[in-house]
Amino acid sequence: MNPEIKGGSRLFGTDGVRGKVNSELTPELALLLGRAAVRVLARESPRPLLVLGRDTRLSGGMLEAALVAGICSSGGRVELLGVIPTPAVAYLARSRGADAGVVISASHNPAEDNGIKFFHRDGFKLPDEVEAEMERFVSERHDFGRPRGDAVGSYRQVPDAEEEYLRYLLSIARPDLSSLRVVVDCAHGAAYRVAPRMLESLGADVVCINASPDGLNINRECGSTHCSGLQREVVEKGAYLGLAFDGDADRLIAVDEEGHMVDGDFILAVCALNMKDKGMLKKNAVVTTVMANLGFHRAMRRADIEVHVTQVGDRHVLERMLGEGNNLGGEQSGHIIFLDHATTGDGLVTTLMLMEAVVEHGGPLSSLARVVEKVPQLLIDVPVKEKEGLGENKRIAEAVRVWEEKLGDEGRVLLRPSGTEPVVRVMVEALAPDVAEQAARQLADLVERELG
Repeated sequence: MNPEIKGGSRLFGTDGVRGKVNSELTPELALLLGRAAVRVLARESPRPLLVLGRDTRLSGGMLEAALVAGICSSGGRVELLGVIPTPAVAYLARSRGADAGVVISASHNPAEDNGIKFFHRDGFKLPDEVEAEMERFVSERHDFGRPRGDAVGSYRQVPDAEEEYLRYLLSIARPDLSSLRVVVDCAHGAAYRVAPRMLESLGADVVCINASPDGLNINRECGSTHCSGLQREVVEKGAYLGLAFDGDADRLIAVDEEGHMVDGDFILAVCALNMKDKGMLKKNAVVTTVMANLGFHRAMRRADIEVHVTQVGDRHVLERMLGEGNNLGGEQSGHIIFLDHATTGDGLVTTLMLMEAVVEHGGPLSSLARVVEKVPQLLIDVPVKEKEGLGENKRIAEAVRVWEEKLGDEGRVLLRPSGTEPVVRVMVEALAPDVAEQAARQLADLVERELG
């Protein structure tokens, strides 16, 4: 078995193993990953226990069966959590004393994709070196040794997994949402039951959309990456606000009562300010990525909150949070990590923290979100042959330097290679929209000439 997915990328990407089902991500690969998980993540346990959850994709059952076969054939026990959000698996791995957690999901990707990601027993995602060790098991060890007789593993369904997760959520915060109308877009994904139930438990008048999964409609023109339907619904229903999850509910995008989108920059800022007001923001700092809008940085500067910046990806955000001793960090995409309550991005925990901030300040969300005045941003994806040459190109580096001098404190420039595609992303922010466009177009043209 070759530990590479089509296109030459390594088996483990930025968030587990992902690919097109039955061509890149196959049942055979899932079985080997199940065996590797027992050998690497649970080797110190004589009868290792792994909890396994999935989202609503049609292929989830097939991959679940293959993973269970791999785990049991290596002597592991499996508790099947059913359809449940990714962060719930991270929590239940800890609360149920498991050796590891496994999730079958491709997050915000379409239904033809799927993925397998792993959590340690402490609920954190795997570090690179552990993923590399699992990769070696998959690629090099075709026979791990097979237990016999009563040493063969077993599996069982956990019918109350969602209830256990919901009880935990409601123990974190209970903002009073009585009589508040809230529209929830569940993306036909893993939160389609638990998100409405949580909000109803808090007294909200819940209008639920995109909560009828059929295995193929997950994320299809809905959820956190397609908010236009939610925006219309909030305005038409006269709702207090709207909430949009992605397929596995580890991210959240909100919509205010006027129908305006409130992305991760806004949510992070609102929650940071609320936590600071209550003396709960550790080190008086937050962690975000290079993609955070300049308006977010200006808002945090006004509030005297320090901002640590890292690469794109929630795992990088988490690493920096742990390194700096912070308890709040996140991304513009809506991955927000409240480290006092969760070990990974959790859209439902984020919902609780956001709703608590809105209710405590008397709302509405549009008023709180005004703390961030977004700076006009233009993002251009430039197809290239060799994106790795970006950092070595002197002409591009000089052009970036010139524009950074021109923009000064009123803008910024970011060029970065995509982690998944043969493109270089050119992003420019400037207080003057025409300046942002001029800079972005010039830099994109230069990148195309030099690397395209």
